[in-house]
Order: sequence, then structure tokens, then C-alpha cells
Amino acid sequence: MGDKGGKTDMERVGLFSEMAYTTIGDRYTRPGAIQFNTAATKGKQILPGGSKERTALQHGYFTDKYARVLEGEAYSDPVKMRRLHRLKEGQKNIGKAFLPSNGDKKPSGLGNHYGTLAGPISAFSPVGKSRQAYKAPGRNFTTNPAKKGTGYGYLSVTIGKYHNHLSDAYEKAKEISRKEQDAHRKALKGGAFRLNMHPKSYFDGNPYQSDRPLGPPKKSGTKLPDVKPFKPSSPPKEPGGMKAGTFDPYPSHSTDQYGIKYKRPVHVVNKTGKTFMPSTGPKSAPVSSVLDQNVTKTINVQNYKTVQQVTY
Repeated sequence: MGDKGGKTDMERVGLFSEMAYTTIGDRYTRPGAIQFNTAATKGKQILPGGSKERTALQHGYFTDKYARVLEGEAYSDPVKMRRLHRLKEGQKNIGKAFLPSNGDKKPSGLGNHYGTLAGPISAFSPVGKSRQAYKAPGRNFTTNPAKKGTGYGYLSVTIGKYHNHLSDAYEKAKEISRKEQDAHRKALKGGAFRLNMHPKSYFDGNPYQSDRPLGPPKKSGTKLPDVKPFKPSSPPKEPGGMKAGTFDPYPSHSTDQYGIKYKRPVHVVNKTGKTFMPSTGPKSAPVSSVLDQNVTKTINVQNYKTVQQVTY
């Protein structure tokens, strides 16, 4: 974009020069320029007989003859050794080998003692015990046929005799209690016994209480005059932006010494007799941004085919 207009990338970043990416300024050394062990390439070198492959022969080994690990050992048969060991261990047995009389027995079902050590148990035997012959109980005694009805609200349907009706006085318990209280009062002689030596607390609960009777009330000789209380004519009023709740009336309006010098006419007409309408003020117009103006300046109709596009 530098030759077509605008700033270059380096100016836009703010650096004086572009920094290096792969080196710090030293000279480049090609691979192979430094030789290692130069004496190995001069004069005659050791020439071995070449590498040998591993075979069943002695070629490639340091010794000419293969040496055994154990030379001259006796031949041993592993099968024969196992048999001899088994015979030697069998001589330690006392008597004959233990052989079970029979194989394991499997149970044939629940309640069966086949295959057990104890055998059948008589207590678990399903055979029934001997019992006496069954004797049928005697016949129940018979009476008159049962009467219909449940017994509640019906007479003469129960075994016993129905109770006779007895009248009961209303509030009989209260009358009996009153008679007992009257008899108790008649048996009393004198009033209730009261002990005047009953202990009392050091301080009484009511310090103004007295055992003495009160005297007659005192009579006042002077009579107070009959004075009526002051009553305002009406409840007080709150000032609501005026003089409604004040003693003085609202002051009268005074003339203003600074009057209006110029009065705007109501109907303004021009020479033709029409109402004067002022012209409208300046209106806002759409303004393009700085970026849009730079793009228009850089890429226009004359150079849009030759301009080089840059993508960030």
C-alpha cells in the first residue's frame, strides 16, 4: 500500500527496520565445511579381513575349537530319574494305600438320608404316630327356635327378663347436693374460726392500705366559678402556597416598574398579505467516515484495475 498511497507496514507498526528472523548477524556456515579427523583420510589405513556371517562353523570366533561347558559328564535319563524317585517315596508308606469303599453319593431329594454318615433320624420320620380312635362329640341341646330381631329396641327377644321402667327426677344429683349442704350448715355452730396471729410479711404489698375505716368526706365551702373552656372557631389551616392559615390577608398585587418594552405582534403578514414563515435552519447531512474517504481516495475509477490488494 506504500506505493499506491497510505503508510507502509513498517511505519504502521512503528519500527525503524525489520528485525531478522533466523540469525543475529553472523556468517552462514555450510554443512560439511568443518572436517573431523582429517588424519583418517591420509595415508594407508588398517584393512581387516571383512565381516563374517554367523554359521555352525568356528569362523568368526576367537578359538579354533568349540569348548564344551562340561566335558566328560555321564548321560542321565530324566524319565528314569522320576521313576526312581517315585519308588523311593513309595517305600515310606506304612501298609497299603487308602482306598475309599465307594465314591461320593449325591442326595436324591429333600428329606432323604441317602449318602449321609448318620443315616435316617427317627424324629424326622414322616410316619404318623399311633393315636386313639376318634370319638365324635355329643349333640348340642335344643331349645325353642330363636326369635327374630337383634335385641336392640325389641322386647322379649333376649334370654333374661327385660328391665322395668323406673322414673328419674330431673337434676336429681343437684337436689341431693343441695340437701347435703343445708344439713351441713345446720350442724355448724357460730362462724368460721379465724386466727388473728397469722404471720405476715415485714412489708405489706400495698403501703396505702389501712385497717381503719375511712372518715366522712370533706366538704368544700367555696364554689368554683363556672368557666367554659376556650373553643376555637374552626380548626387550624395549613399554608398551601397562600395566606389561608395566616392572620394577615394576602397582599395586593403591585405594578411592576420593569414593563415589557417590545410586544411581539400576534399576526405578522408580508407585502402580499400572507403570514410570515421564517426559513428553516441548516439541516444535518450524512457524512462518510475517514476510513471510507481513504478507500475512495486510494481506489477510484481510474486505478481500480491496477491497484494491488493487501490482506491483513
